Amino acid sequence: MNRENTPPDVECPVCGATGYRELFRCTDHFLTGETFPLLSCSTCGFLMTGSPPPEETIGKYYQSEDYISHSQTPRGVVDRIYHLVRRVMAGRKAALVARSAGITEGALLDIGAGTGFFLDTMRRRGWQVTGTEPGESARQVALEQHGITLLPAEGLFSIPQRAFDVITLWHVLEHLHDPGRYWQEFRRLLRPGGTLVIALPNPASHDAAHYGAFWAAWDVPRHLWHFSPANLGKMAEQYGFRLTQSYRMPFDSFYVSILSEKYKKASLPLLRGLWFGFRSWADALARKQKCSSLIYVLKFE
Repeated sequence: MNRENTPPDVECPVCGATGYRELFRCTDHFLTGETFPLLSCSTCGFLMTGSPPPEETIGKYYQSEDYISHSQTPRGVVDRIYHLVRRVMAGRKAALVARSAGITEGALLDIGAGTGFFLDTMRRRGWQVTGTEPGESARQVALEQHGITLLPAEGLFSIPQRAFDVITLWHVLEHLHDPGRYWQEFRRLLRPGGTLVIALPNPASHDAAHYGAFWAAWDVPRHLWHFSPANLGKMAEQYGFRLTQSYRMPFDSFYVSILSEKYKKASLPLLRGLWFGFRSWADALARKQKCSSLIYVLKFE
């Protein structure tokens, strides 16, 4: 099934323009096999998934036991890699948050918290933690596995203002249907001088250019928006945030490359993915902006 192009009157969330051009079509390799156009804003170049399902029905595109960010039981090689990396990265993320915020304890909100793994790590380090998660099954796992009660997605909008020192979104902003509304909430919920930490796939990366339409991090239609470093900085400025630092997510080059080789139906996808993932990782050592995924640190003042 092919999705038609997004109507031309849809505003670009970065610059507000309404003109787009189609770059190519991407397939939902993960679940449905449907194809969606990848559109580029004619004014600023921001990339978006064309004709995505509406917010009310997109949930079916996440309804699989294989949806890896909500999975607790690694079953295949890629799943095992993901869960191993998640354990390693949780500690690194915690250290990065504390360093970026300039505090070792505080109030933290994680939006799109999944099964609460990161929040559990932060709570063990003395932080007061709150999280939101749209998936009911993921919220149940967070409660059963970590004793953390997560709010449903709409619970975000009833949290009192100026409640947090830090807000984090780990590969979440690209899933949100109305990103501008969430940026307004970041402003409302952060205390003066607060820190916003956002991790995103990077469509300007070396591996995105190499794999083209097969790049696993397009992840259509679950990923609605595709932020380059420049686009993310422009959007942040609209809402009073200042981008202060960015960091590589080194493992993503390997994970995304392995999945991309699998989607291409390449022979020996694990070995090919590891090899190209290494090349992409090495390239990003010298050119950070080419890393497969980046963590952005922003300040609200």
